[in-house]
Amino acid sequence: MLKLQSLNVAYGKAQVLRDLSLHVQAGEILCLLGRNGAGKTTTMKAIMGLLPLMSGAVVLDGQTISTLAAHHVPRAGIGYIPQGRRLFGELTVAQNIEIGLMARGSGPDVLEGVLELFPRLRERYHQRAQTLSGGEQQMLATARALCLEPKVLLLDEPTEGLQPSMIEAIRQVIVVMRDRGVAIILVEQRIDAVLSVADRVSFIENGRNLETLDASVLRDDPTILAGHLGV
Repeated sequence: MLKLQSLNVAYGKAQVLRDLSLHVQAGEILCLLGRNGAGKTTTMKAIMGLLPLMSGAVVLDGQTISTLAAHHVPRAGIGYIPQGRRLFGELTVAQNIEIGLMARGSGPDVLEGVLELFPRLRERYHQRAQTLSGGEQQMLATARALCLEPKVLLLDEPTEGLQPSMIEAIRQVIVVMRDRGVAIILVEQRIDAVLSVADRVSFIENGRNLETLDASVLRDDPTILAGHLGV
């Protein structure tokens, strides 16, 4: 489905990713774990074309997408929910969702499906995004990405700062999308949240993929987490 082939990425002269290679299949959740500054968010931005590659390639369904302009990457079928949500605060819930629908020309059936996943957004449909709670804003950011009908969904710290009920609501939607065949890459600091949904976990350190393991292995042996993350 999605393959990262030997990605090398730098911010100016500071190289961040070093020959990073990963893959995620349809209907699978791959979680990226690593200490702060390991390169997790940089990986997401590189996939989305927001950072130029020094070398390597991002391949979706056999087609190289790392040559596309950044605004064409979502049209290829990749939805991105960045850390911090990046909503249009002055616009309403409806208007933020409409922007997502426009990206790939999605119709009213897609809108209805998204609102079924997030009934709270239907209740807040005409409110400005900046008036929503943190959890509701995360729902809106996720809903906007799902309007693309993505093949791949990238989530960067989706539970950051959320209360437990909102974390569970987001977790349920992630699992639903996985079960619908969407490939998901998840960056998350909450180890318990990661292990409850992940199929595989990749550890990143200094921009390199150290090891990729089935999540069941980590659930059975938490000392592996301690070895990689110092937790």
